Amino acid sequence: MIGFVSAMAVELTNGQDVFAQISHGGVPTFVATSLVLSLASLVPLFKGVRAESKSSGLMTSDAELWNGRAAMLGLVALAFTEYVTGSALI
Repeated sequence: MIGFVSAMAVELTNGQDVFAQISHGGVPTFVATSLVLSLASLVPLFKGVRAESKSSGLMTSDAELWNGRAAMLGLVALAFTEYVTGSALI
């Protein structure tokens, strides 16, 4: 979700498409952010807290999975659309 939102934010502010963002130093930033967020998501697991035990209401662990899947599909669709049209979406 963070990748999709940040890609759209950069596109709206700078007008760079996804491929330009990647080629202008986006890969190290992406890798660093992914590592930090992956390690942060493991902290509750090491403390013995399960996601299912904290899920209630609208924000369940299943809803989080579907939100992540939708964001991944959105990012792929954005990149594909920009590739086909040859320019930024905005």
